[in-house]
Amino acid sequence: MGLHLSIDISRDSGESLTAQIQEFIREEIRQGGLHPGTRLPASRLLAADLGVSRSVVVEAYAQLAAEGYLEAARGAGTRVTGHVCRDTVVPVLLDEAPTGRVRWDLRPGGHNAPGVPHREWLTAYERALTSPRSPAPAYPPLAGEPELRFELARHLGRLRGVRATPDTVLVVSGFAQALALLCVALPARGVTQLAVEDPSHPGQRRFVRNSGALRPVPVPVDEEGIDVDALGATGARAVLLTPNHQFPTGVVLSAARREALVRWARAVDGWIIEDDYDGGLWYDERTPRPLALQRLAPDRVIHAGTAGKLLDPGLRLGWLTAPEELLHDLLKVRARHDLGGDALTQRAFAELLRSGLYDRHVRRLARRCADRAEALREAVGARLPGAAVTGPAAGLHTWVRLPPRTDEAALVAGARRRGVLLRGGAAFSAAPRPTAPALVVGHAHLPLSGVTEAVRLIGEVTNGR
Repeated sequence: MGLHLSIDISRDSGESLTAQIQEFIREEIRQGGLHPGTRLPASRLLAADLGVSRSVVVEAYAQLAAEGYLEAARGAGTRVTGHVCRDTVVPVLLDEAPTGRVRWDLRPGGHNAPGVPHREWLTAYERALTSPRSPAPAYPPLAGEPELRFELARHLGRLRGVRATPDTVLVVSGFAQALALLCVALPARGVTQLAVEDPSHPGQRRFVRNSGALRPVPVPVDEEGIDVDALGATGARAVLLTPNHQFPTGVVLSAARREALVRWARAVDGWIIEDDYDGGLWYDERTPRPLALQRLAPDRVIHAGTAGKLLDPGLRLGWLTAPEELLHDLLKVRARHDLGGDALTQRAFAELLRSGLYDRHVRRLARRCADRAEALREAVGARLPGAAVTGPAAGLHTWVRLPPRTDEAALVAGARRRGVLLRGGAAFSAAPRPTAPALVVGHAHLPLSGVTEAVRLIGEVTNGR
């Protein structure tokens, strides 16, 4: 009798069958239900048990092997990786996985952040501590330190075109808290579904679903961004999107779609959550940097950003702007859970913005990312025949389109065996539909030689070496 694995999957779920299998096995490993060394059913047997195509299970196993959860050995079947530990902590929004030894980690996410510029940060902290403006010790204002809200309103208006005042800015503990607050405040206003881009960040979809109050509804993204007609057909009254450099495809929401999106929001009395995912990091000299969607409809768009992408996710420092009425609702929700954020870090970040040190850091980071993006483009052209880097030169990640018949899962697994960690495009898809093969490459943290070497190793997989 063959091995058995009880998995509850739903064909009515917004998640693909492959994603559901992956998520179940990941969670069982994390919770200790599947121990290191446990052998899993053969893909053929599990597919038969679940009533799905074998390719669905093969793709799920391959992705989990690429992430380091599973390992396959000839003649020994597929097993839970021996080094996986029950105590491994996996950030909810980043969906990182235990990895073991790797040479190059090309996954997008928190580890791809450039890190805090130590000299500038120490200078900002020292000024914050010694400034005569420093208030007496007390609990911080729930909306955030006034000086940071003032600087953020100026910064966002100057660089992103956001229309905000200090009174419409809320400082939060990263984008995760912003989303958590919205998952409570919006349902109180009668919103039951949150439309999300497809593809998009799987951790965010899971975060929304686990909130229990909102149901994530995937809406397809094409070369102009989110499909607003498809959004209207969902019946949702709120949408979460990354319009200026879509995660993960990199496309920029077109002007026509922006206008249509605002019309949709007004027609349904809805809300648009604009995740400024890359913090406005733009180094494409061919195309002007797009402005924030929020400027078109400040009464309908919640603009959210974070210091985590361009500084360090460990800072847990983010912000959002919202109409005052909604901001009041968010503050009431927050008051039930915490007493505000780290006041000293907020004042130091305000100093970083006020002094121009943050602008200098971003310019330096843009030059670094531009060099690596160009090296990636050249390496893909030389080592991956038929593949192409698409989208503008911006942000910390790049979408690499693969030739149509590429076995994406096999490529990701093969790269993992060569010490290169990758994310395939299918890992970000929500709807159960075929996706064009692609890779999502985080490049900001890599040395130039690392970009070239990592792509060379990936090329060995495509060439069968």
